[in-house]
Amino acid sequence: MLLGGVIALVVIATFLIPIDEPNPEWGKFWMIRPLIITPLAGAMGGLCNYFITQLYSLRGWKKVLSYILSIVVYIIGLWLGIVLGLAGTLWH
Repeated sequence: MLLGGVIALVVIATFLIPIDEPNPEWGKFWMIRPLIITPLAGAMGGLCNYFITQLYSLRGWKKVLSYILSIVVYIIGLWLGIVLGLAGTLWH
């Protein structure tokens, strides 16, 4: 979960750091929402990754399939976290 949250934090920070002059309508602390929601979504994606890959002791092609599925689930969860975190600010 920690690794998933850190990856999500780095990804969202790459979107937020280049913003020099934010829209005044967003408020003074507009960066707090994406910096909280996106790493939480990444941590939940990391938890799903753990459950998918470690819950059963799989071998062979089933293990490869479980790793591919866990990566796809993490990417979808990360994307949804970014959209939810940036809704109303950078994501119109």
